[in-house]
Amino acid sequence: MSGPPADQESSWPPSNYSPADAAVDLATYKNLRRSIAVRSTVAVLVLAALLAVRTPLGGVCLVIGGLCGVLNMLLSMRANERLADHRSVGAFVFSSFLRVGVFAIVPVGLALHGPWWTMAIYFLGFFMPLLLYMSSVQRAFRRD
Repeated sequence: MSGPPADQESSWPPSNYSPADAAVDLATYKNLRRSIAVRSTVAVLVLAALLAVRTPLGGVCLVIGGLCGVLNMLLSMRANERLADHRSVGAFVFSSFLRVGVFAIVPVGLALHGPWWTMAIYFLGFFMPLLLYMSSVQRAFRRD
């Protein structure tokens, strides 16, 4: 999908976008949010169980990263919804800094108390929800 040419501005919503379309898109978004949280958690738990056979610490780091990733995804989505509803950019930026700070401290703590590679495994779990969301969102909102 390509965007509009650089010399043209796009108008949102499109002229043929109805309130019924918006309601359907909102329901799709909420279902997608829920399913990605569940699918990410299940995928991380399965991968962590497989990894724990080889290295138990790696399995624990993957679970911690996955759970932090799901929590970050849900908090980010909620912050985006509040931004759209209330237009409070300051609160959005503040909550973003808090999220980045909290979720950046966790892998550093893992790496300080264990091998350096625990940070990489944490990030594998942390970005699992984003990868699943990326692979699902285009299919979910496709208009034919």
